Amino acid sequence: MRITRKGQVIIPQAVRQQLGLHPHCEVEFRLVGEQLVLEKVDSQRSERAIEAIAHLQAHPPRAGLSTDEILALCRGDA
Repeated sequence: MRITRKGQVIIPQAVRQQLGLHPHCEVEFRLVGEQLVLEKVDSQRSERAIEAIAHLQAHPPRAGLSTDEILALCRGDA
């Protein structure tokens, strides 16, 4: 499998079918050691992220938060 000049890869049809991936579904990339893991994002998790972003826009965090802390808030980890 090769990466295109645009940074795209084609997920084989059998894998898409097995995982229930369809056009416009949400996915997330994670680094695990030297591996890149692609995960389907469940709709509840996606909705929580949207709610967290809306909350942060309405109530900006105090100065001094690191990027990791802000991302944790967006992911619902905090």
